[in-house]
Amino acid sequence: MRPETLLLRRSDVAGLLSLEQCIDAVEEVFRLQGQGKVPLPGILGVKGTNGGGLHVKAGLLTHNKNYIVAKLNTNFPNNRARSDLPTIQGLIVICDADNGFPLAVFDSIDITIKRTAAASAVAAKYLARKDSCVATICGCGEQGRAQLRAVHLVLPLTKIYAFDVDERAAMNLRNELSPELNIDIEPVRDAASAIQKSDVCITCTTANEFFVGKDDVRSGTFVAAVGADDMHKQEIEPALIASAKVVADSLEQSCAIGDTHHAIAQGLMQKSDVYAELSEIIAGHKPGRTSDDEIIVFDSTGVAIEDAVASAVVYEKARAGGIGSYFDFAA
Repeated sequence: MRPETLLLRRSDVAGLLSLEQCIDAVEEVFRLQGQGKVPLPGILGVKGTNGGGLHVKAGLLTHNKNYIVAKLNTNFPNNRARSDLPTIQGLIVICDADNGFPLAVFDSIDITIKRTAAASAVAAKYLARKDSCVATICGCGEQGRAQLRAVHLVLPLTKIYAFDVDERAAMNLRNELSPELNIDIEPVRDAASAIQKSDVCITCTTANEFFVGKDDVRSGTFVAAVGADDMHKQEIEPALIASAKVVADSLEQSCAIGDTHHAIAQGLMQKSDVYAELSEIIAGHKPGRTSDDEIIVFDSTGVAIEDAVASAVVYEKARAGGIGSYFDFAA
């Protein structure tokens, strides 16, 4: 019988991948990368119209799996207002690494949201102070919700400040997540004053100019800088990046498209000043936090191995559970 390709809807993907599973999978794949068991991923970006574009991230999994995984995501920040469509849309394609057959095609949005949040949670586990209980979330959309849910699983959070340029978004996040997580969530209009009172700051916006300044962050703070995933986006003041201990999800990507890239472009630091990649810390090659006073910035640009390992979990659970439908593209 000729093989067919598994097709999954977004609702299928959401039901197959929990945040807990995603965090475990992302931590393990970073450990494998740090051990040299996962090849370096690839990325390609193409600009579109209306301020948007498409990027392709591809990774290879060969440790107990044998998949080539590619994610094709579009990112159009003005979509909600212009088209009533999500900012991020796209597809995951999983191929057999031995023969190239397309094993599965499915929606990428839930994968992207959860693996991004999972990476922040893994970084917080290794880089935040263990007693961190107050956090500020900047950006109160779907990614902001996922970030809080994920980081709440690894840190003893008891107080959240929620900031968004759209005050209604911060209120909606409070109304939804405060009872769900049993945490006091306070919408704020002034991000700087909230960050100054926080142990953790998470930024997941589409900003093109920094709004987290060096003077806003007190000693011992862990910053997860998530929103800057192309060279035009920026959330963190370059002087803060240059003065902090910077840990990258990918050194090459952070220096090319992350917040670190802006500090390098201004001559405030060099690529060699980045302390480590997260994989090096998880694999035990470098220590993470070494004092309670360190300010540590996790520059998260989103790497293909995160997509690949999360997608593999979804594919294998779908196959085992008989979920989805099959299609013969070669017919």
